[in-house]
Amino acid sequence: MYTISHYIDAASYEGTPGATQPVVNPSTGQRQAEVKMANKDDVDAAIAAAAKAQPAWAALNPQRRARIIGEWIRLIHANMDDLARTLSSEHGKTFNDAKGDILRGVDVLEFCLGAPHQLKGEFSSEVGAGLDTFSLRQPLGVVAGITPFNFPAMIPLWKAGPALACGNGFVLKPSERDPSVPVRLAELFVEAGGPAGIFNVVHGGKEAVDAILDSEVVQAVAFVGSTPIAQYIYERCAATGKRSQCFGGAKNHAIVLPDADIEAAADALVGAAFGSAGERCMALSVVVPVGEETAGKLREAIVAKMTTLKVGHSLDPEADYGPLVSAQARDRVVSLIDEGVEAGAELVSDGRTLDLSNASFEGASLADGYFVGPTFFDHVKASMSIYTEEIFGPVLCMVRAETIEEAAAYPSEHHYGNGVAIFTRSGGAARDFFTSVNVGMVGVNVPIPVPIAYHTFGGWKDSSFGDLNQHGPDAFRFYTKTKTVTTRWPDECEVGPDFTMPIMK
Repeated sequence: MYTISHYIDAASYEGTPGATQPVVNPSTGQRQAEVKMANKDDVDAAIAAAAKAQPAWAALNPQRRARIIGEWIRLIHANMDDLARTLSSEHGKTFNDAKGDILRGVDVLEFCLGAPHQLKGEFSSEVGAGLDTFSLRQPLGVVAGITPFNFPAMIPLWKAGPALACGNGFVLKPSERDPSVPVRLAELFVEAGGPAGIFNVVHGGKEAVDAILDSEVVQAVAFVGSTPIAQYIYERCAATGKRSQCFGGAKNHAIVLPDADIEAAADALVGAAFGSAGERCMALSVVVPVGEETAGKLREAIVAKMTTLKVGHSLDPEADYGPLVSAQARDRVVSLIDEGVEAGAELVSDGRTLDLSNASFEGASLADGYFVGPTFFDHVKASMSIYTEEIFGPVLCMVRAETIEEAAAYPSEHHYGNGVAIFTRSGGAARDFFTSVNVGMVGVNVPIPVPIAYHTFGGWKDSSFGDLNQHGPDAFRFYTKTKTVTTRWPDECEVGPDFTMPIMK
């Protein structure tokens, strides 16, 4: 047992004596640590440290800030295995998947090396007689990130990297379920040469979140989590004049046309539905084959591939995926499977029957781990809770459609609009689909259409609140404000007032 403290002003911060929360190894259900839970005073201390350090950091040349981020990248790679093991032990995803989590965050840090270019303003000469106009991109000041359990490295880096590259002070409130890696990332930033106070980490629940939202110092909040909390934070930020980007839930669909490569589509679906135990906002949890023949072939291929999947502890090199993050997460997934059965969907493969009582990890039985086996429903209807809700577990639902128009209507009409994929050999069908579907991110024969770091990531509808997305150029727009300057340097002093609206002549 050990204690995970806050990280404020480049040092471990014990904070106000009070509540802690257990950090559990989800493979065994055993407590391995406890994490401090912040109150308002602790959050205010982190914000104050960021506010004190931010002006000097903002005054640093963007190229010098980028060099520190470059060294940060090097240190993350040097500590990759330790970071991935820690991430696996607290989240439950496999070791290789944990490395992928970290590397997708590093991708965004690499994009941030171009901060000097991204922060360049615009200049227009001679907009009027002797007049020039130019713009500056300036940091907001102190900004905050509130990030989820399912990507404890990637999403904190998606928030921290651009915020820091822009010259802001940053306060991170990560998930209290897997808090160690975010703290270690902040430590590595300081080891890379980042100044004390610029990157702070506080742990906690609603009290900590509300302290961030109520702060008059914090100028922007970036959030990823459930839709109800995303909307709550978005509304609170709007009421107090804070800038915000708030990303919520998802229900990602895959449309499979009759001309698709069925084996390739089945491979993609199995990986995208069950990878990381389905605890990804981009998990493909609904497949919509077009036509009964396509549905029959696809079902057969999916079932065949599911039988080869191995579920095991997070450091099992043979495991395709590990446990869910908590007992509550497992129980919720099981409850939704129960609801699907009661609603009349055909349960083709039942993950509730998974038995790992004879398996162990470091001498501890997996019987008390939070595992759910790969689960597959067919003949799912749009009225069922397993279709309307984000299950966030290893559950794939098949909804059958007669035509491509009927199939495309499912993702377009769903209240979530995060990601969607289409599998086809027809360029025309694919183009018609991706230009018309009412979803923010689209894959064509790509099951998890997460854009690369220099494009923006974000969904539509109930999946996203705010008009600027994560990473890419949008991140630099989000974490800066534009100042426009118009200058004139007359040769002789001009006298006399002018009472007309200025006109550029």
